[in-house]
Amino acid sequence: MNKVLMAALGGTVAGVLLTTQFVGPLVAQDGGKDIGVYQQLDMFGDAFERIRGQYVEPPDSQKLIEAAINGMLSSLDPHSSYMAAADYSDMREQTKGEFGGLGIEVTQEEGWVKVVSPIDGTPADKAGIETGDIITAVDGKSLSGLTMDQSVDMMRGPLGSEVVITVVREGTPEPFDVSIIRDTIKVAATKGRLVGNTVVLRISSFTEQTYSGLESELKKAAEEAGGLDKINGVVLDLRNNPGGLLMQAVAVSDAFLNEGEIVSTRGRNPQDNERFNAEKGDLTEGKPVVVLINGGSASASEIVSGALQDHHRAIVVGTKSFGKGSVQTIIQIKGEGAMRLTTARYYTPSGRSIQALGVMPDVVVNQPVVDPAVAEKEAPKQLSEADLTGILSNDSMSEEEKKQLEEERAQMEDSAKLRVEDYQLAYAVDILRGLAAVAQ
Repeated sequence: MNKVLMAALGGTVAGVLLTTQFVGPLVAQDGGKDIGVYQQLDMFGDAFERIRGQYVEPPDSQKLIEAAINGMLSSLDPHSSYMAAADYSDMREQTKGEFGGLGIEVTQEEGWVKVVSPIDGTPADKAGIETGDIITAVDGKSLSGLTMDQSVDMMRGPLGSEVVITVVREGTPEPFDVSIIRDTIKVAATKGRLVGNTVVLRISSFTEQTYSGLESELKKAAEEAGGLDKINGVVLDLRNNPGGLLMQAVAVSDAFLNEGEIVSTRGRNPQDNERFNAEKGDLTEGKPVVVLINGGSASASEIVSGALQDHHRAIVVGTKSFGKGSVQTIIQIKGEGAMRLTTARYYTPSGRSIQALGVMPDVVVNQPVVDPAVAEKEAPKQLSEADLTGILSNDSMSEEEKKQLEEERAQMEDSAKLRVEDYQLAYAVDILRGLAAVAQ
């Protein structure tokens, strides 16, 4: 059976990413011989008919059935749910890396919609939505008591239209409103840049373009540095990455490994048990790697960080990840809809499940809150020997060597400035610079 595996948070991006695999239409199972179950189904049928015949207004039968299915699924765990035909179609489109919405990955916690992470460059990201925000209302209407899908439907709307969401944020005494303009979400899954001699690869989600993007961005950055031998390592930034396609997570992990297990899945049924292994071919040729994670790094991101950590291939830096270690199967059912059902847990190479625990960084580094007013003030310039008049020249270095030294100093000063902009990233870059210095 052909399956498309996904590994992400089982929520929605007002659009959606989840840990899933696709299978064909649901068919009846042989062996439903439990008389008690059939009696309970008769009870359900009786209740359904009484609702249809006696409710104060004629109900929509299809909506009743869909609500019943969703009620069964949502009672199992936060990631199992029913998807109507339109939602199922939207979800399949999102894995291609372009969809309509706000650009936030959400889950449900204690009846409220909680933001796992905003997607880089999306309307939600630009509006200042943060990981951990609780969305309590949409356009003034409370989300209390609604299912995840119902809450997400309220956030959806025509492209270019405005939606106002009410947010509760830890550390902020009162709820506040955020206005967001709905837009087409185009996810550039991988972006690369050169920071000094370090290649920084930012992966915001695992779509069909993630691995190819990583490969091309790494090559481009290495060429900018003067060749792969000129870089001191790679920072793989998976912060606020809610996940996506499982096979892309496997490919990204494999990009830095030559052998060994990457991830395994184990379920109740043998067909849900799978093992994925690395193949020879490290794109960085063994360069040191630092992986950045935080509380918004979920599922596929945890597969990558867990695999590289277990193989001692990377130093994991940041804060504990989300802890979503289950796999959902998308099962198509009659009526063009589908159900998202949790069918397995996944395990890192050492055999650990990160379900509800997350990946713990090797080096815990919190991201400090920076006061922009303070950040703009530059420290006074320190006077040095070079600033004095009539000084002796340095006769131990050629002009070329002096020029190279000044370039290295300039790179280090740029990294110091990066600490104000992104302290965690600066810390990761400093680790790689330190490893390079020790190696030399």
